[in-house]
Amino acid sequence: MLLFGVCFTAVAGIPQATPVSEADAPCSRCHTKIVREYLSTPMANASGPAIENLKTVTYFHRPSGVTYIISSSNGRATLTSRDMHSPIGSVHLPLTYFLGSGHLGVTYLYFINDYLFESPVAWYAASGSYDMKPGLSDVREMPPAIPMQSACLRCHMSAVQASLPGTLNRYQGLPFLHTGITCESCHGDSGDHLRSGGKSPIMNPARLDADRRDSVCISCHLEGDVSVERAGKSPLNHRPGESISTYLAYYIRSSQNLRTRGVSEVEQLSQSTCKRISGDKMSCMSCHDPHFTPGPGQRVAFYRGKCLACHAKPGFDASHHPENQDCTSCHMRRTGAENIPHVAWTDHRILRVAESTSPLRDNAKGGELVPIFSPNSTKRDLAMADYKLLLEGDLSLEGTAWEQLTKLGESIENDKDALDAIGNMSAERGDLRGAEEAFRRVLALDPVDLTALSNLGILLAKQGKLTDAMQVLNSAFDNNNDIPGLAINLAHVECAAGAGAAARATLQTALVYSPSLEDVRQLQEHMKDHASDCAIPGKKQE
Repeated sequence: MLLFGVCFTAVAGIPQATPVSEADAPCSRCHTKIVREYLSTPMANASGPAIENLKTVTYFHRPSGVTYIISSSNGRATLTSRDMHSPIGSVHLPLTYFLGSGHLGVTYLYFINDYLFESPVAWYAASGSYDMKPGLSDVREMPPAIPMQSACLRCHMSAVQASLPGTLNRYQGLPFLHTGITCESCHGDSGDHLRSGGKSPIMNPARLDADRRDSVCISCHLEGDVSVERAGKSPLNHRPGESISTYLAYYIRSSQNLRTRGVSEVEQLSQSTCKRISGDKMSCMSCHDPHFTPGPGQRVAFYRGKCLACHAKPGFDASHHPENQDCTSCHMRRTGAENIPHVAWTDHRILRVAESTSPLRDNAKGGELVPIFSPNSTKRDLAMADYKLLLEGDLSLEGTAWEQLTKLGESIENDKDALDAIGNMSAERGDLRGAEEAFRRVLALDPVDLTALSNLGILLAKQGKLTDAMQVLNSAFDNNNDIPGLAINLAHVECAAGAGAAARATLQTALVYSPSLEDVRQLQEHMKDHASDCAIPGKKQE
């Protein structure tokens, strides 16, 4: 078998995002020490050029038989994927940015044309090695390209831009303006402050009310079991000084243990005796200095000092375990999350007597969703939270989500996310007319909505309206060339309509982004040899 390499390059002429050190340089003129120390923190180093944080190594994924080589040459970072069982042989991807400070791990981003993707492998600090991204450990072939959406960037980069309308990961120019977390990410617009030489005040989170103060941290350090965007809102528009609950509603299952999720420090802290007694006086900043991360030689004394700021009974410091000055070693042990492999984090419940350090397994998905840090959450938000968990695999929520969504009635007539959900569930329930009505309502609000276009196109094809189906699916595919499932659906419709050449061209376009996908290649080859037959022999068609 003839093997050959495929090489992709980023769009020529796209400028690089500004490094955090450059973005924060104006602040350092007056706050020299603060900025200098901040530039060594995990937040400042949450992202950057890939070459600056590259773990060069070869990793073999046994289930798929794919070898991944992360390398550098002439100041450029590259991910090479080799599958000796594939006709394409090797794929070479120029890595543009890294994401993750390395405290827990590092992943990498790359462009193909104006689409942004995440590497299928990541470096995990706990194991000191590469492994597949969560959800990909058992794949049997090189996985398709992983879209990097703006919502996944906003806590690692600064001034994150929305993707183009109707797309998941297609950007016009820079997807974010600065790497790392800049001063303005927490302090807001510094323009007036700088122009006035510091006389005009800048937003200080410590001086805000508890909700807005804590929102600065919560916006990135809270996940819950599920979070949903409020109707018509995007967290990309959240600015320091605003309540994050205006943009997002967070929910947890009432029956789950607080150690079964990967990003739960905020929730854990809220359950601690320290927080319950201190109330609004205590925040993340009571123990963490956002501008400074103590080094290994400073860590024990730094955090012990934070504890003693409250536990200040005379003689306590000298009498309370003088042989062990590390308070966290007993009261905030490192633990693991069963559903997040490779990751351990500090238990922020601040227990008087620590529990076992072994990860706790969450055996049940049950438990009603309850809002946390979301004082203005609505019935609509709860319905969308249940629907989101349904999409993630909790089929027990189908009836609950359907009942909640349909009860909302006219209150969601302009809520395209809720209408998309109703359309999807209607189709699954066999109500094709109801599904079509929902999707057409969405498209009246947003003519390029990806979910509505994709699903309406399939509905029309099932009704034999192939010309209309092609038009609708092409509208979606024009903006999302990188989605293999969309390409396959469109190609089937084109082939069924007698447009074999168009079908093959659609599949070829999709292979630019995911060249190793066997289903796409098989369908393309079959259409070459059987122009009138759109099905792959032996494969069940959707």
